[in-house]
Parts: sequence; C-alpha cells; structure tokens
Amino acid sequence: MLSRLQVCVRPCVSVCRWAHTKEKGKALMLNPHTNKGMAFTLKERQILGLQGLLPPKIETQDIQAMRFQRNLRKMSDPLYIYLMGIQERNEKLFYRVLMEDIDALMPIVYTPTVGLACTQYGHIFRRPKGLFISIMDQGHIHSVLDNWPETNVKAVVVTDGERILGLGDLGVYGMGIPVGKLCLYTACAGIRPERCLPVCIDVGTDNETLLRDPFYMGLYQRRDRSQRYDDLIDEFMEAVVDKYGQDTLIQFEDFGNHNAFRFLKKYREKYCTFNDDIQGTAAVALAGLLATRRVVGKPITEHRVLFLGAGEAALGIANLIVMAMMEEGMSQADARKKIWMFDKYGLLEQEAFVHPSPGEVKSFLDAVNVIKPTAIIGVAGAGRLFTHDVIKAMGCLNERPIIFALSNPTAKAECTAEDAYSLTQGRCLFASGSPFGPVTLEDGSILIPGQGNNAYIFPGVALAVILSGVRHISDTVFLEAAKTLADQLTDEELSQGRLYPPLSKIREVSLQMAVKVVEYLYAKGMAFRYPEPLDKDAYVRSKVWNTNYESFLPEIYDWPGADIITQIHSDTPRSYGIH
Repeated sequence: MLSRLQVCVRPCVSVCRWAHTKEKGKALMLNPHTNKGMAFTLKERQILGLQGLLPPKIETQDIQAMRFQRNLRKMSDPLYIYLMGIQERNEKLFYRVLMEDIDALMPIVYTPTVGLACTQYGHIFRRPKGLFISIMDQGHIHSVLDNWPETNVKAVVVTDGERILGLGDLGVYGMGIPVGKLCLYTACAGIRPERCLPVCIDVGTDNETLLRDPFYMGLYQRRDRSQRYDDLIDEFMEAVVDKYGQDTLIQFEDFGNHNAFRFLKKYREKYCTFNDDIQGTAAVALAGLLATRRVVGKPITEHRVLFLGAGEAALGIANLIVMAMMEEGMSQADARKKIWMFDKYGLLEQEAFVHPSPGEVKSFLDAVNVIKPTAIIGVAGAGRLFTHDVIKAMGCLNERPIIFALSNPTAKAECTAEDAYSLTQGRCLFASGSPFGPVTLEDGSILIPGQGNNAYIFPGVALAVILSGVRHISDTVFLEAAKTLADQLTDEELSQGRLYPPLSKIREVSLQMAVKVVEYLYAKGMAFRYPEPLDKDAYVRSKVWNTNYESFLPEIYDWPGADIITQIHSDTPRSYGIH
C-alpha cells in the first residue's frame, strides 16, 4: 500500500483565475467592485444566491459595453450623471467603456465637464463618493479613516475645495475633482480603484452663493484660516501614513495658491506627496515646450518665456523650465532671466523672477512687444486675455510662435485654438488646458490642437511612485516625466499640429512613462521596494489592473492522491464492535 501512495503524490495545480468574496445574493449586486449585472454565470447565480434576482439572460461584457455606449450617444446634458452612475453600479464596465473611448469621455469625467458638475454637486447628488473630513472632526481623523471600507489604500487625492479649476471656492462641492482624478489613475495607468481614496477636507467656504444655497452639503461657515486649519492638515497627513503606510502617495489638488506652495514645501521631505496643480501642470507644459524644439530647431535655453498669471501653476512651470535649462548647461541665474511673469498688477517683480523692466509696460500686449518672447503661457484663469492683437504680435515676432492657453475650464482659456491658428496663418504651435476641436485653415489644411492635459503626467508618475515604494518625490521626477512625454510624440503627430500624443494612446503613454520613471527612481537610489525588478517594463505591466470580469465561484480542487486515500480507508477492516 505504501508503494501505491508513493506513486500518486504528484500535486494537482489549479490554474483558474477567481476572486474571493464573502458576499452573497443582493449584496454582490449592490457592490460596484463585484457587480457584473447579467454577466453572472448560471453557476454563480445558483451558488451565490443570485438565481431569480436577475433576468434569465446571461450577457457578455461586450453586450453590456455596447448598451452603455449606445445610451451615451443618445444623451446630451445628463452625461456626467449617467456616466458616474455606472461607476457607482459596475466598476469594471465603467472603466472598460471609459478606456475604450477616452477621447470622448475624459472631458466628461475630468476637465471641462467636471468643473460644471462641481458647481452643481449638491443639486445632482446621488450617492456619496470618497471621504469627507470636516474641521469638526479634528482630533478624530484616524477614526474617520477607519470608516473607509478599503484597508489597502496606496493613493490619496485630497482637496479643500478652495480653488477648483478656474471656478474658485466651491467648498465640499470640490469632491468631484479628487473623484475625477482617481478615475484617471485607473483608466490611464491601471491603478486598482480600491487602492484609491478621494478626500475632501471641509473647513468652510467663502463662497456667498453656496452659503445661501439650501442644497449645499458642507459646513455653513466661512473658511477657517486660523492655526486650526494647519493643525487639521497635519493630523490628516499623520493619520494617512499611520493607517496606510509611509509610502502612501498623497496628491494635493486645488488648494488655494498660498496653501498649495507652503504645504508642498512643508510636507515634501516628510511624506510621499506632490501637488498636481504645481508639479503636474509644470511637467505637461514643459513637455509641450520640449516638443516644439523639433519644429523651431531651438534648444530650450534659447527661449524667452512670458507668463500671463503668476500663481502656483506659473511658478511651477517656470521652476521646471529652469531645471531643464540647467540640465543643458545654463546657470540658474541665467535661466531665470529667460522667464518673465505678468499678472493683473503688471510685470511680476518678486520671487525668483525679478527683472528690471526693459521698457514701459502697462498691458500684456506691451509686455509682448517689449520682451519679445518666443513663447507665451497663459495660466491666469481669467478668460480671453490673449487678445487678437497679442496673437498677431506673437506672429510678427516669431516665425513659429508658441502659444499655450492652459487655463481651465474652456471658458477660462486665454484664447481659442481657432484664433491662435487663424491669426498666425497656421504658424503657431498651440496647446490648451481644455480640449479644442480641429481647426480648418483658409487653404483647407487641418490642424489638431494639442491639449496640455495633466492626465498625461500624474497617472504614470503615480503608478511609478506606488510600484517603487518611494518615500519622497523630487522635482527631478517631473522633469523626467516631461522628457518622456515629449519623446513619445511622433513626427506624424507633430505635423498634424499636435504637441502631445492623441488621448486615445494615453494608456500606453502612461505605462511607458511609469517604466521610465521606475528606471530613474531605482537608478537614483530613490526607490525602496526590493528586490529591484530586473525587467522594469514587464514588472510595471504585470501590475496593471484590467477590466475583465472575474469568477466569484469558490475554488474547487482535488487533493493529490485523494482517491487512493479513500480506497485505503474503505479497504481497512473495521475493528470496532469486535470483542
């Protein structure tokens, strides 16, 4: 008998992919992580208590996606509500459809539509998303985090709602921004949605309209700007890393200018954190500027850049441009002399970009004519301030003028793509923050404007940071990301007028960026996840979440030699009952 056992000890290995869940019945269908709608198989329905709770038809995800897409095409105004409603019901279906039509749907879940949705957040509210922490919770933030159902969070996007896009103080209505950002973490870079936590910190609002709005959902008080506010943010940061780990990524989003800069300075060496409005915007703008080099034939050190606006975005972009110039051999002092800033008070004469005024400047047009920039970058959020005269002046000064109208949403952009191209006879190199459609010139040629969308940067950087176990995020990471993005633009795309790859390629763009940044982090000794993966590309791609449905059936498997053991047991004489 021993010999029979020895022959049959080869293990039986199951290769079926399945997902463990303790939920059964209606609870499975109410959880967006597990709900598959009519795609639950017959066995799943019978074993998991779903039989009779669904129509008899068993559908594929392909049919579900087709229904979803057909409904989207029929709709107009309630698109955001319908789209995000699917996310609340069936997560994998939502992300599949979003990824397959990212060109059309990113403007819905992100800028510009998300801005409008934020202004109406209390009026279109269906189901709470994310975690709301108010100043009244001070001293108890860890307990509030304990209420979040997911325990393995790797990425947090947090806002206090003070400066939502170009729309100003929206208080807790700003929650739509962290929710939208984290949608793109998943859609663009494949970061698992259950590892993402959107947070809105409510310390009040100075928006009089909201304070009078009966549907407003936050604290009816003016924004607390006392030491309590700083103490609350300190407590929040400490609670996040205490609960989820020191390498938890914390992205700051749409804080007021003053707070954005000082929190970045305060926390960047203590936590794994970045501010997308400062560093993400900087990287995508620099990538566009680097891409123009292949057209104008000038290295970045030969550019003169004039900013309209001197807030967090402008200073972030300017500082990263300085870093890029220094990498090409220019001193910091000389690089800063290449950059000028103009805001509502005139030419900026503070911070690191102080220059003696080269002439009388009373308007932005004066600044263009006096400074003679090769590039103008608009980040003022004040609407059409790149006037026809400004655009024409840029066209006279430069054979290929560079015009970046980066303010969001679309109504806040400094100029339209059509104005930029038509007033320079199609010679300008244009990028905007919100999307503009293709422009047909008088000669019939068609130019496709580049959208300087931060989504080209932050998902890939976030994936790299999470997979590398980074503790602190250096600005050099965003310089590397900008160079990687610029390198992915093809010559054909550049000839079409684009300064960025098409949005339809953003998943691959994000993964390649993650690979390059992971390589950079390990090369510079910034990564703390060991052992270091030898094949970084394979490592990154192996961690990407996909939208295929998983089986929720319990794993069924045989024990090796179980039939032999059963036979041995049946052959053994029963001694009990014999005297």
